[in-house]
Amino acid sequence: MHEMALAEGVLQLIEDAARAQAFSRVSTIWLEIGQLAGVEAEAMRFCFDAVARGSLAEGARLEVIATPGSGWCAHCAASVVLTEVFGACPRCGRYQVRVTGGMEMRVKELEVG
Repeated sequence: MHEMALAEGVLQLIEDAARAQAFSRVSTIWLEIGQLAGVEAEAMRFCFDAVARGSLAEGARLEVIATPGSGWCAHCAASVVLTEVFGACPRCGRYQVRVTGGMEMRVKELEVG
């Protein structure tokens, strides 16, 4: 379950931000996860709850914002919505699509106290 390692990374980012910005508690984390990132939102919530125990983020609400996958089709010369990394272009059916978005995961916002 790679979500556990990702959750640990998110907690580390929050702890680093807490030191830099002098806050001691986090109540909500907004986390953007791309549709093509291969991260299961419910598994991420479960893992984050586990790694946050005893930290400044214990009990914090993890809000997941799903971002769509996107790509550029070399054959159509068009930006297209993607639902899988190695999928065909939804317009022409060819497999000449380069992923341009939806692979990322980032902490978008924190509600702190």
